[in-house]
Amino acid sequence: MPQPNTKPGPRFWRDASLPFIEARTVGDGRKLCYGRHAHETFSIGAIRAGRTDYLNRSSRQQAGPGTVVLMNPGDVHACNPVADETWSYRMLYVDRAWLAGLQREWGFHDFRPFAAAMSTAPALYAGFNRFYDVLTADGADHLLRQCAAVDFFGQVQSSLEPAAVVEREANRKLDRAADYIRDNCAAALKLEDICGAAGLSPSYLIRAFRKRYGMTPHAYLLNRRVQLARGLLKGGAAIADVALATGFADQAHFQRIFKQLLAATPGQYLR
Repeated sequence: MPQPNTKPGPRFWRDASLPFIEARTVGDGRKLCYGRHAHETFSIGAIRAGRTDYLNRSSRQQAGPGTVVLMNPGDVHACNPVADETWSYRMLYVDRAWLAGLQREWGFHDFRPFAAAMSTAPALYAGFNRFYDVLTADGADHLLRQCAAVDFFGQVQSSLEPAAVVEREANRKLDRAADYIRDNCAAALKLEDICGAAGLSPSYLIRAFRKRYGMTPHAYLLNRRVQLARGLLKGGAAIADVALATGFADQAHFQRIFKQLLAATPGQYLR
């Protein structure tokens, strides 16, 4: 099993020539805590040391070294260290549209989520680490990285069952509420605005929204702002400008919520 890097704090990897993927590594995450959040990307990671209290959707379990964790786009999740163990992990955040393109080649109509929230299959864990090492190696050839990405996600697809297709006719109004929040997340939204867009009463909206998305409309709004901010930061925008553009009252509030959801400050994210 590869030896974990025990340097504290998060480190991010990005390459403009592969805009569909971002990597993160944490050598010692004992002091990193995540609030419940969701990504618009498909996320997959490997735990290399220590254990984590892993919440994904309605499932909560402990995961340790050798485990691969998976989060479909929109899955509410949180990973937090257990006791005072040195917690080391690697993560990949993959653009949904890029992965959907591969899945269409493999016979799916569009992006198909995965049923499993985690896997302890040694081959998948080893494959993840091989790909991560190729992806983040200094000076690695662009074509090599591209081929390694296709190979690894082909392994993911062949190793894991796709999630069942769920008909969501009854949730259309809740989807409209989520879409309204997502499309207007930089504005100062009021509950009556969301209810009006969805055609739902306030009490029903709050109760049903939490059940459907795993968070309140307000938490969903903050999460969407942070995901939007992430994209703006990657595009080179200044932290202060991003705070203003994503609807936060001030930079301090932005920094606090960003760290709460991503366990990294905007400055750490940009390094």
